[in-house]
Amino acid sequence: MKANIIPIGNSKGVRIPKVVLEQCHFTKEIDMVIEGDTLILKSIKKKPRQGWDEAFKLMRKRGEDALLIEDTIDLNIKDWQW
Repeated sequence: MKANIIPIGNSKGVRIPKVVLEQCHFTKEIDMVIEGDTLILKSIKKKPRQGWDEAFKLMRKRGEDALLIEDTIDLNIKDWQW
């Protein structure tokens, strides 16, 4: 399918027919991937942070949930201010 690139403010855009949007299940957001000189538009199927609970539980089970940096504060440090 051929489409024209049109000016949209300071940017450029492509009009996508409604039937194509529906067929691809595009709603309000899409994922754009660039591979070489090809632009690929993909529907976003996952919600942000979906599956994080399970991933964190698995990290805990494996012992992979250790702190990477020290998170204690020495309140007796000179010039410490709240």
